[in-house]
Order: sequence, then C-alpha cells, then structure tokens
Amino acid sequence: MQLYHGSNAVVRNPQILQTDRRLDFGTGFYLTSSFEQASRWAQLTTQRRGCGKETVSVFLFDESIAGELSILRFEKAEREWLEYVTANRKNEKIDNDNYDIVSGPVANDRTMPVISLFFSGIYDIEETIRRLLPQKLHDQYAFKTEKSLTALKFLEAR
Repeated sequence: MQLYHGSNAVVRNPQILQTDRRLDFGTGFYLTSSFEQASRWAQLTTQRRGCGKETVSVFLFDESIAGELSILRFEKAEREWLEYVTANRKNEKIDNDNYDIVSGPVANDRTMPVISLFFSGIYDIEETIRRLLPQKLHDQYAFKTEKSLTALKFLEAR
C-alpha cells in the first residue's frame, strides 16, 4: 500500500522524533493514504516553519510484515478512538500503549472544535461522537517504533 507524508522537505529516511507536540496517536512518524491530505499537511508545515518547499514523500508499506507488528486500528471515530486521541492530546499516560503502528481517523481542524468542547466537559462522549460521525475524516498512520519503520520503503518525492 502507498502512504504519503507531507512536510517542508523530502523525507527519505523516516525517524521517530520526540517532541512536545500533542498528536492524535502520540509520538510517531505520521502518514496517510490520502495524497490530498498529505499535500495539505505539506502546505501547513511549510507555512508554519517558514522555510523549505511543500513536499509529499511517497512510501510503500510492506504489508507482508504487518503480521509481525502490533497494530491498533480504529475503523471510525468511536468511543475508543476518542478516548485514545484525548489521552494523547492531553499528554496523559496510556496503559498498554506498546503498539508499533496506530491507524484511524484524523482529528483535524474541523474536528478540534468538537473535541475541545468534549475536553471542557460541554459534550459527553456520546454527543461528541454523534457530532464527529458526519464529518469526512481521512486516515492517518502513526509508525511508533523503529521496528515499524522497517516496513516502509521510500519511493519518490512529489
């Protein structure tokens, strides 16, 4: 399967960088199956950093290795996904979070107002999920371990 990474530079050798950014699935190297979404990430990253060139790095994910990896998949925005994203966004420790890869919907700019209302206690889990379900949430893949990165092969940059 082809996956895409949007940035302000070509990324030939993915790395898992420890940052203080609070991302949906925690620390990891993030990709998506949507070229359009990766292009938007490239644009935002280039604007935010104020340097570089909008670039989408294309990778081939060797799915034959998937059986050797611990993978957590969220098929849609549901209670478990929301709890996982919320814990990561709040930088809370998650028990048994020893996955190589986590995949699922993106909590993007359109979803964050809803999730923020959940954080503040205005919406409960059920109301938050109800409001998120109609949104077209693209996917994201967080490669969280060095072992998972070995399943990626750089193909090209666009």
